[in-house]
Amino acid sequence: MGFPKDFIWGAASASYQIEGAVSEDGRGESIWDVFSHTPGKVKWGDTGDTAADAYHRWRDDIAIMKEMGLQAYRFSIAWPRVDPKGDGHWNQAGLHYYSELVDGLLEEGIQPWVTLFHWDLPQALQRQGGWQNPETARRFEAYAEKMAELFRGRVRRWFTFNEPQCFIGMGYGTGEHAPGLKLDGDSLSACWETFCQAHSLGQKALHRADGGNLVGVASTGAVCYPASQAPEDVEAARQGTFALPLGPRTFSHTLALDPLCLGEEYEKPDFIGLNLYQGAPVRAGENGPETLPFPAGFPRTALGWPITPEALEWGPRFLAERYGLPLVVSENGLACTDRVFLDGAVHDPLRIDFLTRYLRALERAIDQGTDVRGYFQWSLTDNFEWAEGYDPRFGLAYVDYATGDRMLKDSGRWYREVIRSNGADL
Repeated sequence: MGFPKDFIWGAASASYQIEGAVSEDGRGESIWDVFSHTPGKVKWGDTGDTAADAYHRWRDDIAIMKEMGLQAYRFSIAWPRVDPKGDGHWNQAGLHYYSELVDGLLEEGIQPWVTLFHWDLPQALQRQGGWQNPETARRFEAYAEKMAELFRGRVRRWFTFNEPQCFIGMGYGTGEHAPGLKLDGDSLSACWETFCQAHSLGQKALHRADGGNLVGVASTGAVCYPASQAPEDVEAARQGTFALPLGPRTFSHTLALDPLCLGEEYEKPDFIGLNLYQGAPVRAGENGPETLPFPAGFPRTALGWPITPEALEWGPRFLAERYGLPLVVSENGLACTDRVFLDGAVHDPLRIDFLTRYLRALERAIDQGTDVRGYFQWSLTDNFEWAEGYDPRFGLAYVDYATGDRMLKDSGRWYREVIRSNGADL
């Protein structure tokens, strides 16, 4: 059956990872500015001060998108760039930057998909408790309302949040990410409650502003796939996806999606964004689902993540069954140690192989009836990879961090043909 005729092909990015210009044009300080400048928090002492310099080079990025034939671009707004202290005193230079970016995308026929929060909370709000403070949800509502007003008629696809499992779990739980706290018990639960309230209030604000707005949340978490096609292994993988303790205890789709999608207290998303890079094989055991170890030499990415394309077949299937909502793959991609070769090009056959395998798996999910409406490759360009700094390169376009120059990798040209054929050439 292949991909639906109206399937959306795009690429994604996040503000702190690409923009740079952290002290320009009235932008306020974010928790990631503080965290990345704290010794020992980021590999090699890297910061997002310049990143991929997208603040100055967004026209170059749109040119790359056009060259690839992208149909959509998922990007995030830096909350402190438009609302420096998170108190509703709007920064006109920041609003102008994003307005120009959206207009530039639309002029090239590229649909903007906006993420309101991709981890860069205004530091001023963190000083008041950040996501522990219920007031942050109301501040987020005002921010969402302002963005809806700014982009009315131009942006119709929104994500309120990216990966609460990470910005809460790693930012407030393990301390590996900004703001670097290690909370437990009731304090961590308060963060989840504030997130749920903020999503609900933000989605309502977006719907009030434009009845045509569709609003989702980009979730991540453990995904299991069956070790065999046996029905008992399929059921074990289904159960394991929502119950097995794979990785950090907050790394679960249920923590974010169950209260939003299955409860009565909050606004239910219009669709679910799925950020998925890896999964775990599971079989039925005597005492329930059992994960299988990866054998020695199992293929892994530059970050050590196992390469498991089966996850992009079964993950969407299991989430669609549980939550009954349309899905968009909001992130999927490969970290490599890409470089410019002697011939002046960037050859990344590992990424092409990875994406081919994962997209074939996604196609199988769709053929089985799973309602997946789009795919966003992570990421458009190389960028600042949070606590890992600049070593891992995820981009379809290579960035020379010394000059800011961009260069389409082999995978970018390959992706152009995937888009052109609507996945038929996979």
